[in-house]
Amino acid sequence: MQIVDIFERLRNGETVPAGDPEAYKLREASFATKKLLLQMNSADDPAEVRNLLSQITATEIDENTAVFTPLYINYGKNTKIGKNVFINFDCVFLDLGGITIEDNVQIAPKVSLLSEGHQIAAKDRQSLVPGHIHIKRNAWIGANATILAGVTIGENSVVAAGAVVSKDVPDNCVFGGIPAKMLKHIE
Repeated sequence: MQIVDIFERLRNGETVPAGDPEAYKLREASFATKKLLLQMNSADDPAEVRNLLSQITATEIDENTAVFTPLYINYGKNTKIGKNVFINFDCVFLDLGGITIEDNVQIAPKVSLLSEGHQIAAKDRQSLVPGHIHIKRNAWIGANATILAGVTIGENSVVAAGAVVSKDVPDNCVFGGIPAKMLKHIE
């Protein structure tokens, strides 16, 4: 029986059990990303930041996208960033489960996008559970918000500062709190 590549399994939403024979590939990829992150996070030229982020994500980063470093990413190849996106200082992207950021999204400082987690049962806690995060057009993620695995943030929606979002956010609304809940609709 042939083992499917660990990255493909994660992209497909499969839980990777503890002791997986390909787990070493996750660490290797993370350290390769870290080398590029060190360069990117010390760069002072926006074009150089975009170029290095393009290498990290293996996709072209739009010239109208701005990233204020530092930015921390554990893998990078599962992050897709649209056009005219703004990512502020000190954000964390754990993207083994996949992160899609559509056009015109604004991400405030210290936002965490965590597309992977672990089982609750202690005996299974070392397993890696992926869940794709999707941030739709024109969304705004407030400072120090955390978006958990498997969540979609709706088009034009706002996530309030400090929120912990564990459920999908509909289009055109404001979500906030811990756990985040609907605060109001946006006209």
